[in-house]
Amino acid sequence: MSDRQRYRTGDPDLDERLLGLLERAGATKDQDQLFEILVSVVKLAGDEADRLDLKITNAALKEMREAFNLFAPYRDVPKVTIFGSARTLPDDPLYLQTRDLASALAAAGWIIVTGAGPGIMAAGAQGAGPEHSLGVNIRLPFEQPNPAFESDNRLVTMKYFFTRKLMLMKESAGFAVLPGGFGTLDEVFELLTLLQTGKAAPAPIVLVEVPGGTYWRHWEQFVRNEVVARGLVSPEDLSLVRITDDVSAATEEIFGFFRNYHSIRYVGTRLVIRLRAAPTRSELAELNDGFGDICTRGRIESAPPQPAEVSGNDHLDLPRIALHFDRASHGRLRALIDALNGLPSAPPLTAPDPDSAKAAGSPPEVDADADTVTAD
Repeated sequence: MSDRQRYRTGDPDLDERLLGLLERAGATKDQDQLFEILVSVVKLAGDEADRLDLKITNAALKEMREAFNLFAPYRDVPKVTIFGSARTLPDDPLYLQTRDLASALAAAGWIIVTGAGPGIMAAGAQGAGPEHSLGVNIRLPFEQPNPAFESDNRLVTMKYFFTRKLMLMKESAGFAVLPGGFGTLDEVFELLTLLQTGKAAPAPIVLVEVPGGTYWRHWEQFVRNEVVARGLVSPEDLSLVRITDDVSAATEEIFGFFRNYHSIRYVGTRLVIRLRAAPTRSELAELNDGFGDICTRGRIESAPPQPAEVSGNDHLDLPRIALHFDRASHGRLRALIDALNGLPSAPPLTAPDPDSAKAAGSPPEVDADADTVTAD
């Protein structure tokens, strides 16, 4: 365990016993994180926490551990989570739209993650097929998991919505949302909150409707006329989503996000954006003209791999640009990514390789020397 570790029980002898317990369990990797988990357990005991509080903590930790274990074999496979109503019937055009979208994504090698229930969730699993589906179910007395998941170890069932949402969002590189009820609206606003605040790395969100449908257009009108108009979010934040009624356009939106963009990482005070193809000098000048306002100082510049990236052998073969990002204008950052994907020097649009699209929804990696970022 690192000497920089500060989160301890307050009893040096007990700390040593916890470390010994980890060693006895064979924990040699990420021992600092496992140690802190045990410290939290000890502190809960010392806090005399209420039994209900302990039951919530216990269930949430067990659920997360089970879900992490479910996703682990597929860590290097790109995933799209599909959200939508459990009440959508198989003869509804939305069901067919979802099935076709999932089928197109699965054909490109992506895994479809759903809530493992009926309706839109069943359509996504059906379109993807069992080999390209993973389910994160919620335990409800009136809703049973999709039987398609019962024969394979591709399902986890959760007690709490918050742990379920974590797993539906954490593991995916893209998101497709079909019309739905309170749960679906909760999920799309959660996604937008994570991207708008930078708590998740940039990722494509596509809101899918059938031709002639009005669900997402009316949603957009509400956001523009009530939320944006009151100054509660920035107009640029609407660039975080795309609305379409076409399966091909939805697929292209997800694939196109990774046309040139690869990933981001904060190193010190700079945001590093890794790319497939470096912008030319003239393209870089245009990017500065268009997006210099999101830099707190300096310009958007081509950059070599930073020392923290070199020490971790972190995609050293890729070109990158770097900027002192203001860490607030995430809608503008998405527009910058779109501009990078649309550069004449960008590669042709193809289905992204797994490396660029895996776990894009996870929080962006932050170097230990970053001065404005705190661990959560």
